[in-house]
Amino acid sequence: MTAPETSWIYFLHPPRPDFAATMTEEEAAVFSEHFTHLERLLAEGVLVLAGPTLGETNTGITVFEAPDEATARAVMESDPAIAKGVV
Repeated sequence: MTAPETSWIYFLHPPRPDFAATMTEEEAAVFSEHFTHLERLLAEGVLVLAGPTLGETNTGITVFEAPDEATARAVMESDPAIAKGVV
């Protein structure tokens, strides 16, 4: 028997105000990987909701399903934006 899925959330806090408008080429490349990562999670049925907040800070929100905290942490830490230290 597998554990039931639980909803988890993580926030992506940008390194500076207006981050979306001021990304460097390197940061933009990582965010391209981040987007691809989210598309894969969506295709796998893991991702529930993801996107930026509006306003000067541009905090990102990711809601996803995982059976336990260890799996949830692994999903979060596999996000290129987090793994590469951009946010």
